[in-house]
Amino acid sequence: MRASPQRAFRAGPFVPATFAEEAIAGLSAKPKWLLAKYFYDRAGSELFEQITALPEYYPTRAELSILEAHGSEIARLLPAGTALVEFGAGSSRKVRLLLSAATLGTYVPVDISRDFVAEESARLRRDFPALEIIPVAADFMQPFELPAELLARPRAGFFPGSTIGNFEPKDAKAFIRNAGQVLGRGAVLIVGVDLIKDQAVLHAAYNDKAGVTAAFNLNLLRRMNRELGADFDLESFAHSAFFNREQNRIEMHLVSMRPQTVRVAGKKFRFGAGESIHTESSYKYSIDSFRALARAAGARPVMVWTDADGCFSVHALKY
Repeated sequence: MRASPQRAFRAGPFVPATFAEEAIAGLSAKPKWLLAKYFYDRAGSELFEQITALPEYYPTRAELSILEAHGSEIARLLPAGTALVEFGAGSSRKVRLLLSAATLGTYVPVDISRDFVAEESARLRRDFPALEIIPVAADFMQPFELPAELLARPRAGFFPGSTIGNFEPKDAKAFIRNAGQVLGRGAVLIVGVDLIKDQAVLHAAYNDKAGVTAAFNLNLLRRMNRELGADFDLESFAHSAFFNREQNRIEMHLVSMRPQTVRVAGKKFRFGAGESIHTESSYKYSIDSFRALARAAGARPVMVWTDADGCFSVHALKY
């Protein structure tokens, strides 16, 4: 049975902080920071889709190649009628490969942006008319409840795109534990994980020649101007991305090019010349280090697949 396009389930009793509250907390800290989840307004989501097509940005191509080559193997881990929950659903390109390879009963895209997930769900309904699709508007880092009718079915999770690398390791473990609580015992989680590699490849991926990643980073300030009454001068901030060898992570920053004071949500924040806002980290793992992290979070590694160049990995974990 097809679900109504308006059908959605919000998160449970947990109320996440607002954009304004989290922005004020981050800009009041030393060093300053902002949460990467706020990149993804409509403009940010569109810019990220452009990033995935850039020649320097390998993760999307590498992960798609894995899902295309090993989709049938992944599908064998998903019993017929499984409800597939995608955490942080964005573009449907990757999940379409699983929807085509597996005999699923329901697809549950979960995203903080109700409009974006509703639009993607509508497109999928046109292409998979026999598949029940139930969009969920929720912060997937918080516990949320699945629709009651899904609790008697086999369930699986899908978390592609190396998004787990954007979490601090303790938060990555918390996500894996939380996903297990949402999905239930015996469920499988399919997760994309970027691998440690040559630093020149990593640097190019986050500093593309076309400047799309820079525009994506700066769009966070534009969003704050629009939604939080901020007065950032985008011309006085610059994109910076570099590899932190000690932490095995790419860091993205917005660097103030001069001393300045900015208002955000009615509060003033001072910046020195060269002072930055840390907007994103992207941790890179070895296969063994990610498996160790998963075990520490209460999940059992079952399978792992990599692309031909060994740039990216897709892991199957079981609870």
